Amino acid sequence: MSITVIIEADVKNFENWLALFNELEDQRQEAGINFKAFKNASEPQTSFVIGTAPSKQVFFDFFNTPERLAIQQAIIVKQPIITFLESV
Repeated sequence: MSITVIIEADVKNFENWLALFNELEDQRQEAGINFKAFKNASEPQTSFVIGTAPSKQVFFDFFNTPERLAIQQAIIVKQPIITFLESV
């Protein structure tokens, strides 16, 4: 059963972050992760990523890849808030 993931992050520049996010689409698809990016309408430097992953372990394996960590170090202002949701 897949899980729903919501990631909230403050970024230095949303457009630059979005370009880096989009570059990882092939890797997300290979891992079975389906995410969509959003910009907070009232706080444009806050990004949200909402989608599904096969499991928490698959998500964390992807989230901790060197490419993903490079994005966090380069453009994310503080540690993202990650929320996992399960269907009931």
